[in-house]
Amino acid sequence: MTAVAPPSAEQPRRAEASRPRVASVESGAGGGAATCASGLVGSERARTRPSKGLHRWATALVLLTWPLIWVGGLVTTLDAGMAVPDWPNTYGYNMFAYPWQTWLFGPFDLFIEHGHRLLASVVGMIAIVTTVVAFRSEPRPWVRYLAYGALGAVIFQGVLGGVRVLLDARTVAMIHGCFGPAFFAICVALAACTGKFWFDVQPDERLLAAARRSRRLTLWMVSAAFLQIVVGAQLRHVPPSASQSWFSHVVYTHLALACLVVGLGGHVAWRLRVPGQSGRWLRFPATCLGCLVLVQLALGVGSWVAKYGYPHFAQSWPGAAGFLSHAQGYSESIIVTGHAATGSLILAVATLLMIRVRRVLSVVHADDGLLSGGSMTRLQGSWS
Repeated sequence: MTAVAPPSAEQPRRAEASRPRVASVESGAGGGAATCASGLVGSERARTRPSKGLHRWATALVLLTWPLIWVGGLVTTLDAGMAVPDWPNTYGYNMFAYPWQTWLFGPFDLFIEHGHRLLASVVGMIAIVTTVVAFRSEPRPWVRYLAYGALGAVIFQGVLGGVRVLLDARTVAMIHGCFGPAFFAICVALAACTGKFWFDVQPDERLLAAARRSRRLTLWMVSAAFLQIVVGAQLRHVPPSASQSWFSHVVYTHLALACLVVGLGGHVAWRLRVPGQSGRWLRFPATCLGCLVLVQLALGVGSWVAKYGYPHFAQSWPGAAGFLSHAQGYSESIIVTGHAATGSLILAVATLLMIRVRRVLSVVHADDGLLSGGSMTRLQGSWS
């Protein structure tokens, strides 16, 4: 008969040590539970962190899209949209095989329009690469869908540009001008949800309080900025048959929305002035947004003076009486185009703030779900 040794005091300790640490979340409270929940959140963030390549490609997409909007705005300002009357070719040539000597040393409107097409093609190629990288390396389905949406948006935008040339349609040009900033915002959202802040954010009380105060405010800011772009496009593409009353109505609407955007931008910058190291992720873009709306306000005044001269109430100002508006002059074109491009930049920065504010709130909600005994599926939701 084999003797069975009595259980030693060491065996319960080993059994206790081998139990899963997650049990302390369900049964414990205080610091132990918070430490365990923090570990679970950190491991889940590490598991869902994509490759750095996706963020780099998304950032490249953002950095090239804004210059593309600039060049596209210059095409509209100089009325160069029909400088190349065919599409997708350029005067019968394949777009990429068009003689570079004619492009660089030919008429300026041809240089701008053909350059706009080439830069748009580069952006489209980068969007394709970004989508492939997202498909291969991104573990979050909603981020992959966002990358697919960016690719679909740039294809749709390219087709709109081609239809605008083939039909010589002012309405299509207006839609084309409105959809470009929307694509820019999608690219910014993709870069934001694949960047360092998304995975490393650790909100403190001040950051959380600022995010809660600004959740709806940032959404209103994004909506107002895009609506202002749509109304501004009406002024950029005024139809020849437009009546004086219609034009006045659009101008007053544009001015009212400008006041709203300036007010919201200043309010967002004030509410998100979060001190400390953790607050810089919201404080810096919010400050940039506040500065941009002021710059945009000055550019708006300059655009009106450049196109229509000084208003009647300002005729007594110094230099107003002898001012002469030069249609499509260099300085006038830069001011008007800068006004349109800065509107897109305001929309992009507002989108970045909206995404980051919601990320701060989603991290806190995930932590609360773990501390209350919730499963890991809450952390794997749409914002993980």
